[in-house]
Amino acid sequence: MGGSGLRGIKAFIMIFLIILALMLFLDIYTFKGIKVLLSNSSNIGLKRVIYITFWSVTAFMIVLIMAGYFLRSSTRNAAVFNWYFYLFGAFIILYVPKILFVAFHSTEDVIYGLSWIYKKAMTSKAVAADSGIILTRSKFLSQVGIILASLPFMAFIWGIVKGRFNFRVEKSRIIFPNLPKSFDGIKIVQISDIHIGSFKGFQAQVEEAIDMVNAQQPDFIFFTGDLVNNFSEELDGWIPILSRMKARYGKYSILGNHDYGDYYKNWASKAEKAENFRKIEEAHATMGFKLLNNQSVTLTRNGESIALIGVENWGHKPFPQYADLAKAAIGTENKTFKILLSHDPDHWGAKILNKTDIDLTFSGHTHGMQFGIRIAGNELWSPAKYKYKRWAGLYQEGNQYLYVNRGFGYIGYPGRVGMPPEITVLELKHS
Repeated sequence: MGGSGLRGIKAFIMIFLIILALMLFLDIYTFKGIKVLLSNSSNIGLKRVIYITFWSVTAFMIVLIMAGYFLRSSTRNAAVFNWYFYLFGAFIILYVPKILFVAFHSTEDVIYGLSWIYKKAMTSKAVAADSGIILTRSKFLSQVGIILASLPFMAFIWGIVKGRFNFRVEKSRIIFPNLPKSFDGIKIVQISDIHIGSFKGFQAQVEEAIDMVNAQQPDFIFFTGDLVNNFSEELDGWIPILSRMKARYGKYSILGNHDYGDYYKNWASKAEKAENFRKIEEAHATMGFKLLNNQSVTLTRNGESIALIGVENWGHKPFPQYADLAKAAIGTENKTFKILLSHDPDHWGAKILNKTDIDLTFSGHTHGMQFGIRIAGNELWSPAKYKYKRWAGLYQEGNQYLYVNRGFGYIGYPGRVGMPPEITVLELKHS
């Protein structure tokens, strides 16, 4: 076994031990709360069944995590990767609620600890007599904690069963003074992050989403990357369905970080990886999309034109930087209006905003982390905000705009909660 393989196993063991420690901490604390809830039950058999089931599920998850890692890292089978995603989903469903339960239930120990300190300091018999009150409070906190924990438990299950297929059309309109009049009212549909391998077995749901795209009667369709999770064979059987997307004046696309095969480390050779990439590129053409790999095209209507620029993936280390904006923009210098397709929205802040004259950028990539909550003022909160400065919807700074699509598909957790898959409709207006 090579050095890189040994390093990979050592890294997995370290990560696994950290995850195992977290799981056991949460399970022990949750089990403690369950025992409090069952403290008044005289049904010994029921208690035994609940206790054995609880720890059996934990043991089963540990075995699956170990098996899932080695299968995922040793096979090119897309179905195995999907199985790994469902394992991750099961982990989220089981342990996020436990985190909430433990966070709430731990207040009991804080109260008990403070009471114990107070008893020792004051040596009061009256305080010592409060142990029954503390036990009652403990049971109450456990009951409330279980109720609160059931909310994310049910939400994550709903996200898998329904949420990932709950496609939404998001419409916006932007006014540009420099937009050629011939393009006034042009309608653009953007989709992003299809991750088609994740939809295996759900053909009907994808077909319904494609019907929603066509119902918008777009002038152009822009696809901003991540057609697959890793492998070209994920597209088997899907090309005829994805080819059904229709646009009056054309369909254009770019690549995303998952389209290069960089997440899979067991390619037999560089040639095998290159062939996988070639087939993915070829699929864009077969679907009727003009793939812009660091290229630009001129879109013309009634003798007026705008520039459409597409870059390969601009991402963060350790993955390669494929984007070459300077190369892609060659020949667009004299265009009065420019649109950019760039998969990663961080590219906008790093290289486009206040550094170029690109008017409008379309990105994806974030998925809104497939989780969001509406808070005060109808503002959408997502953990994505802690990783990405711009992670969903329309952004404007000065005269430049960025739209970040929340994604068509899903990866990792096989669901969506409060962050539905998005079909973007953007209308451009001349002021």
